[in-house]
Amino acid sequence: MCGIVGLFLKNPKLEPQLGALLSKMLETMTDRGPDSAGFAVYGSDGVSASSDVKLTLRGPGPEALRAAVSKLEQALGLSVSATERDTHIVLAVPGSREEEIRSWLKTHAPGIDVVSAGRRMEIYKEVGLPASVAERFALETMAGTHGIGHTRMATESAVTTNGAHPFSTGTDECLVHNGSLSNHNDLRRRLRREGLNFATQNDTEVAAGYLSWRMREGASLKEALESSLNDLDGFFTFVVGTENGFAVVRDPIACKPAVMAETDDYVAFGSEYRALVGLPGIDQARVFEPEPARVYAWERTTADHASGERH
Repeated sequence: MCGIVGLFLKNPKLEPQLGALLSKMLETMTDRGPDSAGFAVYGSDGVSASSDVKLTLRGPGPEALRAAVSKLEQALGLSVSATERDTHIVLAVPGSREEEIRSWLKTHAPGIDVVSAGRRMEIYKEVGLPASVAERFALETMAGTHGIGHTRMATESAVTTNGAHPFSTGTDECLVHNGSLSNHNDLRRRLRREGLNFATQNDTEVAAGYLSWRMREGASLKEALESSLNDLDGFFTFVVGTENGFAVVRDPIACKPAVMAETDDYVAFGSEYRALVGLPGIDQARVFEPEPARVYAWERTTADHASGERH
């Protein structure tokens, strides 16, 4: 059993509140998954240079991360901008050197994992109660346009940080999942032949990889999710984030609980309605249960405008 939440802001005036709102939504879902928690935030501003990318790294602690970054800079002749948050650190690096940096970390910095890469996205996750995880990373202070979160009860694997969501397998792409896939092992093998790499045996990482592969082949986020309804077996609710987009889909049976709310200011998702009750203007929102096998998608088309499904 897991709890998932998502918030996509249409009104830029709410962007300073994104982290605070998402934090309360995530904490409300604690009893659906008290073992671990994680979240992805798409910052209002991305990296400063158009050619740069943000790498979010996770390690044993701040000292180990600082030491690894220092060695990385010396070895590769880099000077990187770094932001520390507990067991994670965000580096702004030249996009042209991303693969070189990943390769160096894999070889020379065991125990340091790359959690995500993106121009705007940062992912943080750890073992522990959602409130504790949110506090450790100061989620309440984060601003942005949209974010997704997940609380996990580890019913199929050990309680580990690697098993926590969100999972990211593409630049500025991430996914949280409530449910279970039955064909993920076969699909993982197929996707590896397509050049994708996986860090865990988690079925959710395979779902994220599938969407990354479909979008790499030219599909839109909505098209990729529509394809998943045919290619992924099992029961699932996905909430997905991309640099400019936010989407939700449930499998054709839709046995997992889900509720959404939409106003002129935002679109919100929760595994249960109580995750949404603290949002501003919720009493005026259009609240609905997303239909089975239907993709709901929104996209930020300009700095101050969002488009997509409307109900």
